[in-house]
Amino acid sequence: MEYDVAVIGGGASGLIAAGRAGESGAKTILVEKNTAVGLKLLMTGGARCNLTNYIEDKKILASNFGSAGRFLISAFSRFGPSETIDFFNALGLPTKKEENNRVFPRENTARAVLQALLDYLKKSGVVIKAGTAVKEFVLDKGKIGEIILVDGQRVRATNYILTTGGRSYPATGSSGDAYNWLEKMGHKIIVPSPALTPIIVKDSFVAELEGLSREGISLSLFQGRKKIAASQGSVLFTALGISGPAALDISRFIRPPFQDDLILSLDFFPELTGENLDDKLLEIFSGSNKTFKNSLAGFLPPKLISPLARLLALDPEKLANSITKRERRELANRLKDFCLGVKGLAGYDKAMLTAGGLDLREVDPKTMRSRIIPNLFVAGEVLDIAGPTGGFNLQACWSTGRTAGEAAAKI
Repeated sequence: MEYDVAVIGGGASGLIAAGRAGESGAKTILVEKNTAVGLKLLMTGGARCNLTNYIEDKKILASNFGSAGRFLISAFSRFGPSETIDFFNALGLPTKKEENNRVFPRENTARAVLQALLDYLKKSGVVIKAGTAVKEFVLDKGKIGEIILVDGQRVRATNYILTTGGRSYPATGSSGDAYNWLEKMGHKIIVPSPALTPIIVKDSFVAELEGLSREGISLSLFQGRKKIAASQGSVLFTALGISGPAALDISRFIRPPFQDDLILSLDFFPELTGENLDDKLLEIFSGSNKTFKNSLAGFLPPKLISPLARLLALDPEKLANSITKRERRELANRLKDFCLGVKGLAGYDKAMLTAGGLDLREVDPKTMRSRIIPNLFVAGEVLDIAGPTGGFNLQACWSTGRTAGEAAAKI
């Protein structure tokens, strides 16, 4: 089988890369090991598919990806959120913008997105070969000569695009195959880890808080005294730690090996200064004949009060009007700096994304071409890119995938 472009991996980045290559006039094949393409895409955004996050300023958009942002600027400039929306609208898929700049298909179903992409590939003349995995990349004089499939067939192309994703959503077949292939070709792989996943903490008392959800929490990650990352939003306590949007976003900055001095600090009242919070507590406690736990019942979630009292060595039955100034200030400090020791992360089965992957220094950001293998292009989650929730990571897939497809088609 002879082609101009062979795309390996039928996820979001692979679909748009193959479509763009075919649209640009290249004879293109898309190889997918599952029996159907786009399985992970169907699961994104709660099966609604959060297509992108509509931030017009490309530098602000890129800043959400941390150190990888500089790498993405070029791809975002060519094909950013506006272009993505226009692209899907042109395919006959109306879109809508929701809270926090998130963009969804108007039909509220990821299946409509996948169908639009399949129609795009068909119109672009792309051959889809599904149900067959790649067994081996064969190198010839520093370039890829061909790929051998597990069924024994061989695919030869002028250029190859690797878009097999990471290890998240393993039920869809994501197993990180690309990492071994790339290392054998001489590439460096940044150790992959689950991202956008619940955080496991050392403190056993969090089991008492299981099911407690709190909005508007400010969450910070420290290594010793150094602040590594921060996020704000909803937090959900689990039996082993914390989840929810704020926790998921900050999880991408927690990488193995997990250091003993990694600390999460939760601020339950980021809108108040410590002094203002202390004044509020003084108002609650002053002149109250209620017990400590009962006086706080309307101010704090009931599940939080007993663990707090225990952490502060306070009798929950103590009368509120007998709480000392020191005890009140310690409570205010704890509510502004509720510390949890990080033990690790939930596994790939609960992760929305894989952090780590191909070292970005080995990829040309203008084309997604490998700096080591001249006829190899890489896009999507295989790259060491991890953005927050809310459509950012799909946008990175669309942008890098389309860039790779366009560049690989220029034979």
